[in-house]
Amino acid sequence: MFGKRSTAASPVARETAPPAALQRVMGAEPVPHAAPAPVAAPKPAAPPPPPPPPARKRSDSYYTTKSTVFGAMIEAIDLSQLAKVAPDAAREEIRDIINEIMTIKSIAMSIAEQEELLEDICNDILGFGPLEPLLARDDIADIMVNGAERTFIEVAGKIQLINIRFRDNTQLMNICQRIVSQVGRRVDESSPICDARLIDGSRVNVIAPPLAIDGAALTIRKFKKDKLTLDQLQGFGAISKEGAEILKIIGRVRCNVLISGGTGSGKTTLLNCLTNYIDEDERIITCEDAAELQLQQAHVVRLETRPPSLEGSGAITMRDLVKNCLRMRPERIIVGEVRGPEAFDLLQAMNTGHDGSMGTLHANSPREALGRLESMITMGGFTLPMRTIREMVVASVDVIIQAMRLRDGSRRITHITEVMGMEGDVIITQDLMTYDIVGEDENGKLIGRHKSMGIGRPRFWDRARYYGEEKRLAAALDASDSDNN
Repeated sequence: MFGKRSTAASPVARETAPPAALQRVMGAEPVPHAAPAPVAAPKPAAPPPPPPPPARKRSDSYYTTKSTVFGAMIEAIDLSQLAKVAPDAAREEIRDIINEIMTIKSIAMSIAEQEELLEDICNDILGFGPLEPLLARDDIADIMVNGAERTFIEVAGKIQLINIRFRDNTQLMNICQRIVSQVGRRVDESSPICDARLIDGSRVNVIAPPLAIDGAALTIRKFKKDKLTLDQLQGFGAISKEGAEILKIIGRVRCNVLISGGTGSGKTTLLNCLTNYIDEDERIITCEDAAELQLQQAHVVRLETRPPSLEGSGAITMRDLVKNCLRMRPERIIVGEVRGPEAFDLLQAMNTGHDGSMGTLHANSPREALGRLESMITMGGFTLPMRTIREMVVASVDVIIQAMRLRDGSRRITHITEVMGMEGDVIITQDLMTYDIVGEDENGKLIGRHKSMGIGRPRFWDRARYYGEEKRLAAALDASDSDNN
């Protein structure tokens, strides 16, 4: 089926005549002979029920056997022909060939090890190798590969070492290339840093040798198959019922929002949740380094930056995308992450008729988020007085939402903060709601509660009234006040 590469070079061919499955792969008619019995009948892999059982530690002999069988497999088939076959059919054919190779070489393994070997080699050839079972698990938030020997995952906010490894750094690098090539990018010695994404939107970062000394470092921020909503975040304790209601109103009435937080605090997840409350008739344009946002509205234009070519030309920066957005008749501009001079253009857009624009940035508090905005604009080479920059921030940003990952691994929305105005040269803010930690239980989980600050009429009240949401807003504020008493 896949065409013959080189029967002389095949270790299988030197030991005996090719069995039926191998002859099918090499494109020859099977020679009549007693076919060896398969070592183990392949079984379809069933996804483990959550939470998955801990991975069994594999021995060095397992990896040695896998390398032997994989080498014989590669000699027997033509991968270029294999790529033309439907994935399910290719997987079954590979399974047949591996069974026959193991029979020819008299490899003795337990049934469980045989199934693992078959699945591993199929994943190596058709998928992302050892990453496949990790990508299939919906309870994993991050996958962190530090070279071929060590892989960590984050589950329930905690990082743990897992018992999988790659054959060598070459296999790891090949998988990295396979991932980034799906979105038209590359990673090699001349371009060793790359941001990409998987088909499901999961964010991927690769840093390759010589910058990564111990082998390629691959980081995958996974997205859940079922998209989270504010109601679900409320169920997890990330926000109170009244706080979730206030956030829904903020998303609906076209407040300009910045979501602030540290790495892994849930900024992008929260941004996705807020966009659920944008009206269907609004034109939305998203700008991202690697497209992660998954908006449910029909009228969405998704834009993505582009790295420079081999010659160092052709790069499209975030600032280029944000500036071009203004020519595309947007009603809302969503910037996945504000990290540079594009902050100036986003503030300009917020202040020139594009109400309801949103973005995320890295900061540890709403006050620090304002300082980060100022510094990013200054780093962009804009020679504006600091007071002018702050006046622009006050005129543009309505609400800052602070997300945080606590030391027990839980994620909480810790502040809903309004930008009020200026007093002298200082930006004035007021908190609508904060999160207070009050203790810790016997399992090490932090105990806290969301507390209203008693604001009865927030600054965006008139905007809420314009959209007919003032009664909902008043009810949410009243309910949060009563909870405090």
